[in-house]
Amino acid sequence: MARTTKPIPEGYHTITPYLVIRDASAAIEFYKRAFGATERSRSLGPDGKSIINAQLEIGNSMLMVMDEAPEWGSKSPLTLGGTPAVIHLYVEDVDAAFERATKAGAKATMPLSDQFWGDRYGMVTDPFGHSWSIATHKVDLSPEELAKRQAAAFEEFAKRQAAPKA
Repeated sequence: MARTTKPIPEGYHTITPYLVIRDASAAIEFYKRAFGATERSRSLGPDGKSIINAQLEIGNSMLMVMDEAPEWGSKSPLTLGGTPAVIHLYVEDVDAAFERATKAGAKATMPLSDQFWGDRYGMVTDPFGHSWSIATHKVDLSPEELAKRQAAAFEEFAKRQAAPKA
């Protein structure tokens, strides 16, 4: 009898973030507190301590994490001095989620505000160097309305940049 294996495992989407973290075990506990993550599995390395793969569920999405292993070319943002990537998290109540994340130890890097594209949005950096944007979608916009709002936002930004600093 042929086994039927799904090409994309149950609960996963086409793209799944996989974060390299210094102290993945502590990060897992942080993600539970900050984002309501549920740990689905954890695989340890030969030393019996390092995490080579842990699978977390946040909302309806999966997140994989592992301990950094520079000898394998896997370095965390703390080792690299930052990250070029942002994990975007849509939630029902962004104000509550943002507060929960910062109370758990995330650093607010962009305060919450209503954005021209229709989201209430803010950004945090977790204690392990990963950047997260957190949002609740508030308004559906036509392409024309989005373009109009974007132009107005960029014009306002340019005015603020040109204003004399006190």
